[in-house]
Amino acid sequence: MSSVAQQALVPPINLGVVRWIGFQTIVIREYSRIIRIWGQTIVPSAVTAILYFVIFGSLIGRRIGAMGGFEYLQYIAPGLIMMAVITNSYSNVVSSFFGAKFGKHVEEMLVSPLPSWVIVAGYAAGGVVRGLLVGFSVTVVSLVFTHLHVHHVVVIVAAVLLTSITFALGGFLNAVFAKNFDQVSWIPTFVLTPLTYLGGVFYSVTLLPGWAQTLSYANPILHMVNAFRFGFLGVSDVNLGVAFALMIAAALVLFTTAVVLMERGTGIRE
Repeated sequence: MSSVAQQALVPPINLGVVRWIGFQTIVIREYSRIIRIWGQTIVPSAVTAILYFVIFGSLIGRRIGAMGGFEYLQYIAPGLIMMAVITNSYSNVVSSFFGAKFGKHVEEMLVSPLPSWVIVAGYAAGGVVRGLLVGFSVTVVSLVFTHLHVHHVVVIVAAVLLTSITFALGGFLNAVFAKNFDQVSWIPTFVLTPLTYLGGVFYSVTLLPGWAQTLSYANPILHMVNAFRFGFLGVSDVNLGVAFALMIAAALVLFTTAVVLMERGTGIRE
């Protein structure tokens, strides 16, 4: 049989199917890793939330009283859920992709027929999976201590998804530039944690003096936390339109940047 005839018998490769399988493979691998070490990925955030509710909510909250028209436990619950989503979405991707770089198996993906945007989307989706799983566990913990109203479910879902995607992509960029394990923890320790604690998780920015309020509005986490809180309680210190525009823009910019860096081989082929 001639080579032309043999080629005619080979079915054409559907790149869309190949890319979908590759995307699924990355997400399933990330999910399996999260579940396999659930004691390290899910439980710590639930335990931390319990401590926050006991110390800040039950003990200190009694002295603080109402916040934003709600009892203090109810007010901080959405913020604690969002804080867990942010930190876990970020940490899952930064640790996983840097591990792929360190173990050299990221090169296998680079030589596969997967475009860079599929690889980035796969790792980001893995971060979102962990963020949502941890967010759900912290929500269950919250229900033990207080009652959560649901004011607008669409706002809740949109806010948590956009926030999780944004910080998963941020973790990807951190992993791209990191050259050792110390650099993996720099951003979470010195940037992410301070911004989270100053992002209105435990207080309303209306309690701050004017200059501090102005600085707080420059913190993107403040907008994310308040959009999420509005979905539950119907109160917010920020404009919802601005908050969602900020989240969408951040997600698009970070995704585009990550894809461009992957195409250039930044931090991978160096």
